[in-house]
Amino acid sequence: MANADTTFRRWMKGLIILFLLFMGYIIVADRHIPLTTESRVRGYVVQIAPEVSGNITSVSITNNQKVKKGEVLLTIDPSKYELAVDRAKLVLQQSYEQEKSLLAQVEAAKANVATSQANYDNARNEYGRINKLAQKKLVSASMRDSAFAKDRSALSTLHSAQQQLLAVEAKLGNTVGETTPVMSAKNALKQAELDLAHTKIIAPSYGVITNLQVDVGTMATANKPMLTFIPTSSMSVSADYREKSTALINKDSVAYVTYDALPGQVFNFHIANRDFGVAAAQETPNGQLSAVEVNNRWVRDAQRVRVNLTSDTPLPHQLFIGSRATVVIYSDNSLLWQTLASIQIRLASWLHYIY
Repeated sequence: MANADTTFRRWMKGLIILFLLFMGYIIVADRHIPLTTESRVRGYVVQIAPEVSGNITSVSITNNQKVKKGEVLLTIDPSKYELAVDRAKLVLQQSYEQEKSLLAQVEAAKANVATSQANYDNARNEYGRINKLAQKKLVSASMRDSAFAKDRSALSTLHSAQQQLLAVEAKLGNTVGETTPVMSAKNALKQAELDLAHTKIIAPSYGVITNLQVDVGTMATANKPMLTFIPTSSMSVSADYREKSTALINKDSVAYVTYDALPGQVFNFHIANRDFGVAAAQETPNGQLSAVEVNNRWVRDAQRVRVNLTSDTPLPHQLFIGSRATVVIYSDNSLLWQTLASIQIRLASWLHYIY
């Protein structure tokens, strides 16, 4: 009986010692090699919207299809946009014809100015001669007045012709092909051609089209999202850690990551950055008093902060936005912590596989 009691006490002491060692390890490891299962694959979700309206005549993709940059996704009926291009070309041609007409008007206005200048010079010379004769009393005063009137009339006609020339030259502009009607028509043609090009909705980069709910006959509305696009290059891993677990993270920190979808496989990651705030601390100016947080629990929940990770290699194709992961961060300068981190992450990976 004594031996049984002694054995029991030894087992209890051993278990207590193991428990204390385990608790001590957890406390220390949570600072030097923090592990979290609150981690997900994240990425940008791009809403693709057409820039013109019309009926969808062709759908060149399927749901969850990978696409390349510039690949055609949807085609909008181009009929009315082709007509708009033809109409813009006709307007441009009319503008060129109007420009030619203005050139002819400029030449006619210049000829008119030259004629008016000649008439004015002749009337001025005639008035000068008659004025001299009138001063010598060789001609009547009425003849001098008539010559003066013709001189003033010729000058007015010359000024009018000059102003007409300036008006036509202003319409023509400084350079042939750059009159206001021509430039306006060119811009209208470019816009029509751009609208026609936008009847083909293309992929902005390499990625995946998901949640496809578009088919032939669907009415596309300009600037209204129709497709959900995820750039594969934007996919990364974010881990939510307790605040105290991130205190020792620095430029030498790296991470091991394992995914629930790929049990037993461990991937190397770098620390990109740590978020500088959480939504719970965000306040919007509203003219009201601060809302004080009240917590009646003796031990309050630990604040979590997001750590963003990057990898030198693309994420496995089996993953998707929202895939769950387990992350452990360690210092690359310490072989001890690196070894312990490797053991932890592999153990967690197989536990997730079993679970």
